[in-house]
Amino acid sequence: MAELPKAEWTTRADLAALVAALGEGTVRWVGGAVRDTLLGEPVHDIDAATTLPPETVIERLKKADIRVIPTGIDHGTVTAVLDGGPVEVTTLRKDVSTDGRRATVEFASEWRDDAARRDFTINALYADPETLEIHDYFGGMADLAMRRVRFIGSARARIQEDHLRILRYYRFQARFGAELDAEAEDACAELAETLMGLSRERVGWELLNLLGLRDPSPTLARMQARGVLPVVLPEAGAHEIEHMEIMIETEQMYGVPPNAVRRLAALLPPVPSIAETVAARLRLSRAQRERLVCAAERNPMDGRDAHSLAYELGTDCAIDRIVMLGGDPTAVSGWEVPNFPLKGGQIVSRGVTAGPEVARILREVERRWISEGFPSETRVQQLLEEELTGR
Repeated sequence: MAELPKAEWTTRADLAALVAALGEGTVRWVGGAVRDTLLGEPVHDIDAATTLPPETVIERLKKADIRVIPTGIDHGTVTAVLDGGPVEVTTLRKDVSTDGRRATVEFASEWRDDAARRDFTINALYADPETLEIHDYFGGMADLAMRRVRFIGSARARIQEDHLRILRYYRFQARFGAELDAEAEDACAELAETLMGLSRERVGWELLNLLGLRDPSPTLARMQARGVLPVVLPEAGAHEIEHMEIMIETEQMYGVPPNAVRRLAALLPPVPSIAETVAARLRLSRAQRERLVCAAERNPMDGRDAHSLAYELGTDCAIDRIVMLGGDPTAVSGWEVPNFPLKGGQIVSRGVTAGPEVARILREVERRWISEGFPSETRVQQLLEEELTGR
Protein backbone atom coordinates (compact mmCIF):
# COMPACT_ATOMS: atom_id res chain seq x y z
CA MET A 1 0.00 0.00 0.00
CA ALA A 2 1.46 3.34 -1.07
CA GLU A 3 1.33 6.18 1.41
CA LEU A 4 1.78 9.90 1.09
CA PRO A 5 5.02 11.01 2.79
CA LYS A 6 4.39 13.10 5.87
CA ALA A 7 4.80 16.77 5.08
CA GLU A 8 4.24 19.91 7.10
CA TRP A 9 0.81 20.48 5.60
CA THR A 10 -0.39 16.94 6.35
CA THR A 11 -0.04 17.62 10.08
CA ARG A 12 -1.85 20.97 10.17
CA ALA A 13 -4.37 21.23 12.99
CA ASP A 14 -6.81 23.28 10.94
CA LEU A 15 -6.91 20.60 8.23
CA ALA A 16 -7.53 17.94 10.88
CA ALA A 17 -10.42 20.06 12.17
CA LEU A 18 -11.84 20.27 8.65
CA VAL A 19 -11.71 16.49 8.26
CA ALA A 20 -13.28 15.96 11.69
CA ALA A 21 -16.10 18.36 10.84
CA LEU A 22 -16.94 16.55 7.60
CA GLY A 23 -16.73 13.09 9.12
CA GLU A 24 -14.51 10.03 8.87
CA GLY A 25 -14.23 8.51 5.40
CA THR A 26 -16.01 11.35 3.63
CA VAL A 27 -13.02 13.36 2.43
CA ARG A 28 -9.67 12.84 0.67
CA TRP A 29 -6.92 15.19 -0.45
CA VAL A 30 -6.63 15.25 -4.22
CA GLY A 31 -4.63 16.68 -7.10
CA GLY A 32 -1.67 19.00 -6.88
CA ALA A 33 -1.02 18.74 -3.14
CA VAL A 34 -0.76 14.94 -3.39
CA ARG A 35 1.28 15.03 -6.61
CA ASP A 36 3.74 17.68 -5.41
CA THR A 37 4.24 16.02 -2.03
CA LEU A 38 5.14 12.77 -3.77
CA LEU A 39 7.66 14.71 -5.87
CA GLY A 40 9.12 16.46 -2.83
CA GLU A 41 8.06 19.87 -4.11
CA PRO A 42 6.48 22.72 -2.13
CA VAL A 43 2.70 22.58 -1.78
CA HIS A 44 0.85 25.86 -2.29
CA ASP A 45 -2.81 24.89 -2.69
CA ILE A 46 -4.76 22.10 -1.04
CA ASP A 47 -7.91 20.65 -2.58
CA ALA A 48 -10.24 18.10 -1.10
CA ALA A 49 -12.86 15.81 -2.63
CA THR A 50 -15.83 14.59 -0.64
CA THR A 51 -18.73 12.21 -0.94
CA LEU A 52 -20.98 14.76 0.75
CA PRO A 53 -23.26 17.09 -1.23
CA PRO A 54 -22.22 20.77 -1.01
CA GLU A 55 -25.20 21.72 1.18
CA THR A 56 -24.12 19.13 3.76
CA VAL A 57 -20.50 20.35 3.57
CA ILE A 58 -21.65 23.89 4.33
CA GLU A 59 -23.88 22.75 7.18
CA ARG A 60 -21.17 20.67 8.85
CA LEU A 61 -18.47 23.29 8.48
CA LYS A 62 -20.66 26.03 9.92
CA LYS A 63 -21.55 23.74 12.82
CA ALA A 64 -17.83 23.38 13.51
CA ASP A 65 -17.38 27.19 13.35
CA ILE A 66 -15.36 26.95 10.15
CA ARG A 67 -16.06 29.80 7.78
CA VAL A 68 -17.25 28.58 4.39
CA ILE A 69 -17.82 30.40 1.08
CA PRO A 70 -19.99 28.87 -1.69
CA THR A 71 -17.45 29.77 -4.40
CA GLY A 72 -18.72 27.29 -7.00
CA ILE A 73 -21.63 25.60 -5.36
CA ASP A 74 -23.41 24.92 -8.67
CA HIS A 75 -20.49 22.67 -9.55
CA GLY A 76 -20.17 21.26 -6.04
CA THR A 77 -17.31 23.44 -4.80
CA VAL A 78 -17.17 25.40 -1.56
CA THR A 79 -14.15 27.03 0.05
CA ALA A 80 -13.28 26.46 3.68
CA VAL A 81 -11.42 29.45 5.11
CA LEU A 82 -8.79 28.07 7.48
CA ASP A 83 -5.95 29.65 9.46
CA GLY A 84 -3.38 28.03 7.20
CA GLY A 85 -5.07 29.07 3.99
CA PRO A 86 -8.25 28.33 2.03
CA VAL A 87 -9.16 24.78 0.99
CA GLU A 88 -11.54 24.03 -1.87
CA VAL A 89 -13.86 21.15 -1.03
CA THR A 90 -15.61 19.64 -4.05
CA THR A 91 -18.28 16.97 -4.12
CA LEU A 92 -17.46 13.91 -6.24
CA ARG A 93 -18.60 14.51 -9.82
CA LYS A 94 -18.90 12.81 -13.17
CA ASP A 95 -19.38 14.36 -16.60
CA VAL A 96 -22.78 14.12 -18.23
CA SER A 97 -21.95 16.07 -21.40
CA THR A 98 -19.14 18.25 -22.71
CA ASP A 99 -18.68 20.58 -25.67
CA GLY A 100 -14.95 21.31 -25.53
CA ARG A 101 -15.39 24.50 -23.53
CA ARG A 102 -17.46 23.52 -20.52
CA ALA A 103 -18.93 20.39 -19.00
CA THR A 104 -22.32 19.49 -17.56
CA VAL A 105 -21.72 17.41 -14.45
CA GLU A 106 -23.70 15.56 -11.87
CA PHE A 107 -22.68 14.52 -8.41
CA ALA A 108 -21.25 11.04 -7.99
CA SER A 109 -20.85 8.59 -5.16
CA GLU A 110 -17.81 6.65 -6.38
CA TRP A 111 -14.27 7.95 -6.05
CA ARG A 112 -13.28 6.29 -9.32
CA ASP A 113 -15.99 8.23 -11.21
CA ASP A 114 -14.53 11.46 -9.89
CA ALA A 115 -11.01 10.39 -10.86
CA ALA A 116 -12.15 9.41 -14.37
CA ARG A 117 -13.24 12.97 -15.21
CA ARG A 118 -9.85 14.48 -14.37
CA ASP A 119 -7.31 15.28 -17.06
CA PHE A 120 -4.03 13.48 -16.29
CA THR A 121 -3.23 10.39 -14.30
CA ILE A 122 -0.79 12.31 -12.09
CA ASN A 123 -3.63 14.68 -11.10
CA ALA A 124 -6.01 11.86 -10.18
CA LEU A 125 -4.22 10.76 -7.03
CA TYR A 126 -6.15 10.83 -3.76
CA ALA A 127 -4.81 10.57 -0.21
CA ASP A 128 -6.70 9.59 2.91
CA PRO A 129 -6.16 12.46 5.37
CA GLU A 130 -5.88 10.16 8.37
CA THR A 131 -3.92 7.14 7.11
CA LEU A 132 -2.23 8.94 4.17
CA GLU A 133 -3.02 5.91 2.02
CA ILE A 134 -2.89 6.82 -1.67
CA HIS A 135 -5.72 5.81 -3.97
CA ASP A 136 -4.55 5.58 -7.57
CA TYR A 137 -7.16 4.49 -10.13
CA PHE A 138 -5.34 5.04 -13.42
CA GLY A 139 -1.61 4.42 -12.91
CA GLY A 140 -0.66 7.92 -11.82
CA MET A 141 2.01 6.72 -9.41
CA ALA A 142 3.85 4.85 -12.17
CA ASP A 143 3.57 7.83 -14.51
CA LEU A 144 4.88 10.13 -11.81
CA ALA A 145 7.87 7.85 -11.26
CA MET A 146 8.61 7.94 -14.99
CA ARG A 147 7.95 11.71 -15.17
CA ARG A 148 5.33 11.07 -17.83
CA VAL A 149 2.24 13.22 -18.39
CA ARG A 150 -0.49 10.94 -19.68
CA PHE A 151 -4.18 11.61 -20.23
CA ILE A 152 -6.69 9.42 -18.44
CA GLY A 153 -8.10 7.13 -21.12
CA SER A 154 -8.07 8.36 -24.71
CA ALA A 155 -6.10 11.57 -25.19
CA ARG A 156 -8.32 12.64 -28.09
CA ALA A 157 -11.49 12.03 -26.10
CA ARG A 158 -10.23 13.99 -23.12
CA ILE A 159 -9.20 16.93 -25.30
CA GLN A 160 -12.55 16.92 -27.07
CA GLU A 161 -14.18 17.25 -23.64
CA ASP A 162 -12.13 20.36 -22.86
CA HIS A 163 -9.93 21.88 -25.56
CA LEU A 164 -7.88 23.80 -23.01
CA ARG A 165 -6.34 20.47 -22.01
CA ILE A 166 -4.02 20.87 -24.99
CA LEU A 167 -2.28 23.79 -23.32
CA ARG A 168 -2.53 22.14 -19.91
CA TYR A 169 -0.79 19.09 -21.32
CA TYR A 170 2.14 21.16 -22.56
CA ARG A 171 2.34 23.10 -19.29
CA PHE A 172 2.39 19.94 -17.20
CA GLN A 173 4.79 18.27 -19.61
CA ALA A 174 7.17 21.23 -19.34
CA ARG A 175 6.98 21.14 -15.55
CA PHE A 176 6.94 17.43 -14.78
CA GLY A 177 7.60 15.49 -17.96
CA ALA A 178 10.71 13.70 -19.11
CA GLU A 179 9.27 10.93 -21.24
CA LEU A 180 6.97 12.10 -24.04
CA ASP A 181 3.61 10.41 -24.50
CA ALA A 182 3.21 9.84 -28.25
CA GLU A 183 -0.58 9.55 -28.12
CA ALA A 184 -0.89 12.85 -26.27
CA GLU A 185 1.52 14.64 -28.61
CA ASP A 186 -0.37 13.43 -31.68
CA ALA A 187 -3.77 14.28 -30.23
CA CYS A 188 -2.70 17.81 -29.31
CA ALA A 189 -1.41 18.40 -32.84
CA GLU A 190 -4.51 16.90 -34.46
CA LEU A 191 -6.92 18.99 -32.39
CA ALA A 192 -4.88 22.21 -32.15
CA GLU A 193 -7.40 24.24 -34.15
CA THR A 194 -10.03 23.67 -31.45
CA LEU A 195 -8.13 26.14 -29.27
CA MET A 196 -9.55 28.95 -31.40
CA GLY A 197 -12.97 28.45 -29.83
CA LEU A 198 -11.80 29.06 -26.26
CA SER A 199 -12.03 32.29 -24.31
CA ARG A 200 -8.97 34.47 -24.62
CA GLU A 201 -8.61 34.72 -20.85
CA ARG A 202 -8.28 30.95 -20.46
CA VAL A 203 -5.73 30.71 -23.26
CA GLY A 204 -3.74 33.65 -21.92
CA TRP A 205 -3.72 32.23 -18.39
CA GLU A 206 -2.41 28.85 -19.53
CA LEU A 207 0.17 30.37 -21.87
CA LEU A 208 1.57 32.66 -19.18
CA ASN A 209 1.74 29.81 -16.68
CA LEU A 210 3.71 27.78 -19.20
CA LEU A 211 6.07 30.67 -19.93
CA GLY A 212 6.69 31.21 -16.23
CA LEU A 213 8.24 27.76 -15.74
CA ARG A 214 11.98 27.30 -15.36
CA ASP A 215 12.68 26.51 -19.02
CA PRO A 216 9.72 26.10 -21.37
CA SER A 217 11.88 26.40 -24.52
CA PRO A 218 11.90 22.71 -25.57
CA THR A 219 8.14 22.49 -25.04
CA LEU A 220 7.45 25.65 -27.03
CA ALA A 221 9.67 24.37 -29.84
CA ARG A 222 7.55 21.20 -29.99
CA MET A 223 4.36 23.24 -29.89
CA GLN A 224 5.59 25.31 -32.80
CA ALA A 225 6.73 22.30 -34.81
CA ARG A 226 3.45 20.44 -34.24
CA GLY A 227 1.31 23.43 -35.24
CA VAL A 228 -0.09 24.19 -31.78
CA LEU A 229 1.71 27.43 -30.95
CA PRO A 230 0.75 29.13 -34.26
CA VAL A 231 -2.91 28.79 -33.27
CA VAL A 232 -2.55 30.77 -30.03
CA LEU A 233 0.56 32.86 -30.78
CA PRO A 234 1.14 33.07 -34.55
CA GLU A 235 3.72 35.83 -34.05
CA ALA A 236 6.16 33.32 -32.53
CA GLY A 237 8.21 31.41 -35.08
CA ALA A 238 11.33 29.29 -34.81
CA HIS A 239 13.56 32.40 -34.73
CA GLU A 240 11.63 33.89 -31.80
CA ILE A 241 11.75 30.63 -29.86
CA GLU A 242 15.51 30.51 -30.37
CA HIS A 243 15.72 34.09 -29.10
CA MET A 244 13.78 33.15 -25.98
CA GLU A 245 15.99 30.11 -25.43
CA ILE A 246 19.12 32.30 -25.50
CA MET A 247 17.47 34.82 -23.18
CA ILE A 248 16.61 32.08 -20.68
CA GLU A 249 20.26 31.02 -20.67
CA THR A 250 21.12 34.62 -19.82
CA GLU A 251 18.52 34.68 -17.04
CA GLN A 252 20.00 31.56 -15.52
CA MET A 253 23.55 32.83 -15.89
CA TYR A 254 22.80 35.97 -13.87
CA GLY A 255 20.24 34.52 -11.49
CA VAL A 256 17.27 36.45 -12.89
CA PRO A 257 13.96 34.83 -11.80
CA PRO A 258 11.68 33.67 -14.62
CA ASN A 259 9.00 36.11 -15.73
CA ALA A 260 6.20 35.07 -18.06
CA VAL A 261 5.69 38.50 -19.63
CA ARG A 262 9.41 38.84 -20.36
CA ARG A 263 9.38 35.42 -22.06
CA LEU A 264 6.28 36.42 -24.02
CA ALA A 265 8.05 39.59 -25.17
CA ALA A 266 11.00 37.50 -26.33
CA LEU A 267 8.59 35.48 -28.49
CA LEU A 268 7.41 38.63 -30.28
CA PRO A 269 9.11 40.94 -32.78
CA PRO A 270 10.32 44.20 -31.15
CA VAL A 271 7.33 46.11 -32.45
CA PRO A 272 5.13 47.90 -29.88
CA SER A 273 1.98 47.66 -32.01
CA ILE A 274 2.34 43.88 -32.16
CA ALA A 275 2.77 43.75 -28.40
CA GLU A 276 -0.40 45.82 -27.99
CA THR A 277 -2.30 43.43 -30.26
CA VAL A 278 -1.12 40.34 -28.40
CA ALA A 279 -1.86 41.90 -25.01
CA ALA A 280 -5.42 42.64 -26.13
CA ARG A 281 -5.88 39.19 -27.65
CA LEU A 282 -4.71 37.40 -24.51
CA ARG A 283 -6.62 39.79 -22.24
CA LEU A 284 -3.53 40.73 -20.25
CA SER A 285 -3.85 43.05 -17.29
CA ARG A 286 -2.91 46.69 -17.67
CA ALA A 287 0.39 46.15 -15.82
CA GLN A 288 1.24 43.14 -17.98
CA ARG A 289 0.39 45.04 -21.17
CA GLU A 290 2.58 47.99 -20.17
CA ARG A 291 5.51 45.71 -19.39
CA LEU A 292 5.08 43.81 -22.66
CA VAL A 293 4.98 47.01 -24.71
CA CYS A 294 7.96 48.46 -22.85
CA ALA A 295 9.97 45.34 -23.66
CA ALA A 296 8.86 45.58 -27.30
CA GLU A 297 10.37 49.07 -27.50
CA ARG A 298 13.84 47.64 -26.87
CA ASN A 299 16.86 48.70 -28.92
CA PRO A 300 20.57 47.79 -29.11
CA MET A 301 21.55 50.82 -27.00
CA ASP A 302 19.71 49.62 -23.91
CA GLY A 303 22.72 48.02 -22.26
CA ARG A 304 24.99 51.06 -22.33
CA ASP A 305 23.82 52.63 -19.06
CA ALA A 306 21.74 50.30 -16.92
CA HIS A 307 20.99 52.83 -14.19
CA SER A 308 19.79 55.48 -16.63
CA LEU A 309 17.60 52.89 -18.32
CA ALA A 310 16.10 51.80 -14.99
CA TYR A 311 15.51 55.43 -13.99
CA GLU A 312 13.66 56.08 -17.23
CA LEU A 313 11.66 52.84 -17.48
CA GLY A 314 11.68 51.23 -14.04
CA THR A 315 13.80 48.29 -12.95
CA ASP A 316 11.51 45.56 -14.30
CA CYS A 317 11.54 46.81 -17.87
CA ALA A 318 15.24 47.66 -17.66
CA ILE A 319 16.05 44.11 -16.58
CA ASP A 320 13.85 42.72 -19.35
CA ARG A 321 15.59 44.75 -22.03
CA ILE A 322 19.12 44.09 -20.76
CA VAL A 323 18.52 40.34 -20.49
CA MET A 324 17.04 40.28 -23.99
CA LEU A 325 20.33 41.72 -25.25
CA GLY A 326 22.25 38.99 -23.42
CA GLY A 327 23.60 41.50 -20.92
CA ASP A 328 24.19 41.44 -17.16
CA PRO A 329 21.30 43.11 -15.29
CA THR A 330 22.75 42.74 -11.78
CA ALA A 331 23.59 46.46 -11.63
CA VAL A 332 19.89 47.28 -11.40
CA SER A 333 18.55 44.11 -9.75
CA GLY A 334 17.31 45.35 -6.40
CA TRP A 335 18.50 48.89 -7.16
CA GLU A 336 16.26 51.55 -5.67
CA VAL A 337 15.51 54.14 -8.32
CA PRO A 338 16.35 57.58 -6.84
CA ASN A 339 13.97 60.51 -6.83
CA PHE A 340 15.12 63.64 -8.64
CA PRO A 341 15.67 66.13 -5.76
CA LEU A 342 14.55 69.27 -7.56
CA LYS A 343 11.08 70.75 -8.05
CA GLY A 344 9.84 73.53 -10.28
CA GLY A 345 8.96 75.66 -7.26
CA GLN A 346 12.61 75.82 -6.25
CA ILE A 347 13.47 77.25 -9.64
CA VAL A 348 10.66 79.80 -9.45
CA SER A 349 11.93 80.86 -6.02
CA ARG A 350 15.23 81.73 -7.69
CA GLY A 351 13.53 84.35 -9.81
CA VAL A 352 12.56 82.40 -12.92
CA THR A 353 9.03 83.09 -14.16
CA ALA A 354 6.81 80.04 -14.06
CA GLY A 355 6.32 78.51 -17.49
CA PRO A 356 8.34 76.90 -20.29
CA GLU A 357 11.66 78.21 -18.98
CA VAL A 358 11.19 76.46 -15.66
CA ALA A 359 10.44 73.20 -17.47
CA ARG A 360 13.52 73.62 -19.68
CA ILE A 361 15.83 74.22 -16.72
CA LEU A 362 14.31 71.28 -14.84
CA ARG A 363 14.91 68.97 -17.82
CA GLU A 364 18.49 70.14 -18.30
CA VAL A 365 19.46 69.77 -14.64
CA GLU A 366 17.86 66.33 -14.58
CA ARG A 367 19.73 65.31 -17.73
CA ARG A 368 23.07 66.30 -16.18
CA TRP A 369 22.14 64.65 -12.89
CA ILE A 370 21.48 61.37 -14.71
CA SER A 371 24.66 61.62 -16.80
CA GLU A 372 26.73 62.13 -13.62
CA GLY A 373 25.29 59.00 -12.04
CA PHE A 374 22.61 60.48 -9.76
CA PRO A 375 24.76 62.56 -7.37
CA SER A 376 23.55 64.07 -4.09
CA GLU A 377 21.14 66.96 -3.65
CA THR A 378 24.10 69.25 -2.98
CA ARG A 379 25.41 68.56 -6.46
CA VAL A 380 21.93 69.12 -7.92
CA GLN A 381 21.89 72.59 -6.38
CA GLN A 382 25.29 73.25 -7.95
CA LEU A 383 23.97 72.11 -11.33
CA LEU A 384 20.98 74.42 -10.90
CA GLU A 385 23.26 77.31 -10.08
CA GLU A 386 25.37 76.62 -13.15
CA GLU A 387 22.28 76.51 -15.33
CA LEU A 388 20.89 79.76 -13.90
CA THR A 389 24.15 81.68 -14.23
CA GLY A 390 24.66 80.39 -17.77
CA ARG A 391 21.25 81.56 -19.00
